[in-house]
Amino acid sequence: MASLEAIANTLRSVAASGMKPKALLAAVRERHPEATKKEVVRAAFYALTESHGDAPQHLLDLHGFAITERAPDDDEPVKPAKLRRKKKDRKVGAAERPAH
Repeated sequence: MASLEAIANTLRSVAASGMKPKALLAAVRERHPEATKKEVVRAAFYALTESHGDAPQHLLDLHGFAITERAPDDDEPVKPAKLRRKKKDRKVGAAERPAH
C-alpha cells in the first residue's frame, strides 16, 4: 500500500492542465495499482494543502479533480427529515385560518 504522501507526489507529477479526472486517476494507478479512488482523492486534497509554491493552474487542476471525484458512495447523504408540528399546534393553526 502506497502512502498518502507518495500518491500526492505522483499526482503533482502527472497532473496537467486540462487533464480529465479519469485520465488522472488512470495515470496514478499506473504507478500505484493498489490505490483506491478514495485514497487518490484524499491524496489530491493532501497535495493541495501541502503545496509548496506550485503553479496556481496546477493547484486548480488538482482541486477540480478532488472536488469532482470525491467518493459520494463512502457516506450516504443525510436526508433532512421534515419536522412535524405537534398535534395541538395543528389544531390551533386550523382554527386561525379563515374558512373558504
